[in-house]
Amino acid sequence: MDLNAPSAYLIAMTVTALDYEIVSDQSEGPIRLHTPAAFEGMRKAGLLAAQVLDMLTHHVVPDAVTLDLDKLAYDFVRAAGADSATIFYRGYSHSLCISVNHVVCHGIPSARKLKDGDIVNIDVTVVVDGWHGDTSRMYLVGDVSLKARKLVEVTYECLERGIEMARPGNTLGDVGHAIQSHAEKHRMSVVRDFCGHGLGRVFHDAPNVVHLGKPGKGVLLRPGMFFTIEPMINLGRPEVKLLEDGWTAVTRDRSLSAQFEHSIGITETGAEIFTASPTGLKAPPYA
Repeated sequence: MDLNAPSAYLIAMTVTALDYEIVSDQSEGPIRLHTPAAFEGMRKAGLLAAQVLDMLTHHVVPDAVTLDLDKLAYDFVRAAGADSATIFYRGYSHSLCISVNHVVCHGIPSARKLKDGDIVNIDVTVVVDGWHGDTSRMYLVGDVSLKARKLVEVTYECLERGIEMARPGNTLGDVGHAIQSHAEKHRMSVVRDFCGHGLGRVFHDAPNVVHLGKPGKGVLLRPGMFFTIEPMINLGRPEVKLLEDGWTAVTRDRSLSAQFEHSIGITETGAEIFTASPTGLKAPPYA
């Protein structure tokens, strides 16, 4: 995406469907504007995704095996009568992505044991009645260093600032700028290689949500848009590399990385967070 391009211009309302309409955007193409009924579907999916992360809180401890955490999530989702969106998605075979320390995203559950001092991102996407709830959260394992705690804290603040800018009349450039400016104020960097995305009945949809940008640039936000905001923030440089497994992305300089993610819907006055924790577990340290 060219971040210096002119502000996107929504030019035509073209298709009406059962739970969304389509608008065309110069840079992104078709974008869905969802109805109130669709919001209800996303609330149910988002709630279950958040409940998975709440359930895992007391299991993310030293010596926990990441494959066991994945099995806990799988069983929890199935018991709720829902599905894990990532199983069989492009060949992936797990319910969770578990990214530890310098792993930026898409870490694969394995026989690895978590160690005292690790920071861990757990990312989950569930499907409830056809709707996708997608969220991730950081966990602190045992006694974590001050710099790692600060990274996690700033990353959560970046997510909050991005969501604050997600309201009708603003742009995705406003969202990205809020995230980028806060991270860089703390001398941290924003990962460029991955972004948030539209979702709903589709797992990955338009628009792309880049976590940096210029105010007033990019897609104009309208009520009914659904998308994720999921900033990945590094203590070092922003560059990443993909490992041979084709999924795991790590920081090139081996610096620590953190991420938080929410699925949101644009309302008439702001943004509704579909994946908020029902028990108030927002950011570590969790009570």
